[in-house]
Amino acid sequence: MNLDFTEAELHRYSRHILLQEVGAVGQAKLRAARVLIVGAGGLGSPLALYLAAAGVGTLGLVDDDRLELSNLQRQVAHDTPRIGRNKAESLAETLARLNPEVRVETHARRLDAGAAEALIPRYDLVCDGTDNFDTRFLVGDACHLLGRTLVTASVLRFEGQLSVFKSHLGHAFPCHRCLHPAPPPPGLVPSCSEAGVLGAVTGVMGTLQATEVLKEIMGIGESMAGRLLLWDALDTRFSTIRLKRDPACPLCGDAASIHDLSAHEGAALAPSCSL
Repeated sequence: MNLDFTEAELHRYSRHILLQEVGAVGQAKLRAARVLIVGAGGLGSPLALYLAAAGVGTLGLVDDDRLELSNLQRQVAHDTPRIGRNKAESLAETLARLNPEVRVETHARRLDAGAAEALIPRYDLVCDGTDNFDTRFLVGDACHLLGRTLVTASVLRFEGQLSVFKSHLGHAFPCHRCLHPAPPPPGLVPSCSEAGVLGAVTGVMGTLQATEVLKEIMGIGESMAGRLLLWDALDTRFSTIRLKRDPACPLCGDAASIHDLSAHEGAALAPSCSL
């Protein structure tokens, strides 16, 4: 591990290096890490901003959506003059100004099964900030099958959820399908464009997501793997639920039936993949 830092790096990350749990070794781990962020919207904005500020060496951004005026109430890494631009490219521009030492790889495309198989192995860890179940289940399945840790968050109205899935490491950990075996029927769960969302809620959940990513990279603290964090903003109430592996899970169970991403091939993913 390269522990040599430039004077500028030592100054930029000095508040990290002062932390006993981080130090030079932890900062070096951040610099060497490669993180893929799927969705450059409400969750992806604070998530990417804090990862770039923290000095994560390489960030990959996947999003095929274009910025709309209604996005700016929560997607704070973008601004009004960029309406109509691709979100991944817009976010990359913001990150380059925040921390030019971080390498940003933009993938201005929809994440389908083929893209997931090609992109995910190139990164150490994956973050899900999408707004539709088809993409969420594709990312969850792909991370398990391709051996990558998944840090995922979701929001709706005034509520948020957060968890970490690393079922590829063995039966001690549940996968995302242990929590939700299959996507809900179309129309059962409204999207944020149908039900609304308080913009600041995406900021809180995206920042929590970034915190878990940093912990996973550095190997500090207690992982959220095997736990689900629930936040009710109206009541200012956080609660945590223990998640257990389901032996009958179709993805990681004893008689798993999902062994590849063929079920996702040709799926009609929603045109927008960012919250």
